Amino acid sequence: MLKIALYGKGGIGKSTIASNLTVSLSKKGYTVMQIGCDPKADSTKLLLNGIPPVTILDAMKQNKPVEEAIVRGANGCYCAECGGPRPGSGCAGRGIIAAFEQLEKQNAVNKISPDIIIFDVLGDVVCGGFAMPIRNGYARDVFIVSSGEMMSLYAASNIATAI
Repeated sequence: MLKIALYGKGGIGKSTIASNLTVSLSKKGYTVMQIGCDPKADSTKLLLNGIPPVTILDAMKQNKPVEEAIVRGANGCYCAECGGPRPGSGCAGRGIIAAFEQLEKQNAVNKISPDIIIFDVLGDVVCGGFAMPIRNGYARDVFIVSSGEMMSLYAASNIATAI
């Protein structure tokens, strides 16, 4: 299983790149799963005709299995969003950790058995939660999306340091 993490500053275009990569790989015959790791839960909107899915954290709050937060998108790819707390009420990084723990605990990814997983990760803040895809073997390959803009380069430098 190929596990790719795309990191970068918010608004840099990494979700667009992740979605285009997901569709391109699925058109080549691969089973692809895209997991959005941003509290805005907007990574998979392009794959779902603009309709955001129920997040993994929302499914957990409703005591539903995480499989209910994994939906099929463009060209049959699998889509999931970690989600996050209401602004000002919790730690988004901790939400990502909780979502990954539930995916693992419920064996959700292995039930799908994708050939490729693409993690789309906000990289403005490289706290432990946002570093989750590069820890514990979740992602093997990491790509940093950047521009020449100073804040983007600053975020890219922080991400590279974390890696």
